[in-house]
Amino acid sequence: MRAVLHVCTTCRGTVPDPVPNAAGTDAARTDALGLDTPRLGARLHDLLSRTAPDGVEIRPVECLSACSQGCSVALSAPGKWSYVYGRLTLDDAADILSGARAYAGTADGIVPWRERPAVFRKQSLARIPPHTLSQE
Repeated sequence: MRAVLHVCTTCRGTVPDPVPNAAGTDAARTDALGLDTPRLGARLHDLLSRTAPDGVEIRPVECLSACSQGCSVALSAPGKWSYVYGRLTLDDAADILSGARAYAGTADGIVPWRERPAVFRKQSLARIPPHTLSQE
């Protein structure tokens, strides 16, 4: 079973909501030439997608509803615990991939505490139990 690393592509990171400039465009998302630049979450997705670990699918999602927590990702796989992590930056990419690789190698999604990258130990927003079908 492949693990899925969901990466929020609409995350702005820790940048506050932009105020439209005089032209009515999103000033925080335009470069010096006035061209749209990708949000930090989309840039994180692009970076992570370049070197996906074996057993991990990297999938863009439009929102993980962790907007106040900066850039966020979620890890899930059938029959495993799922996790949501936040307050991530482009500098965390190697640790995110390391954590996803470790997660993919588990039977239940629980990576031993000391084997988790620091961003996975300190920046976990949620731990969600595995979905199981009712026996009824």
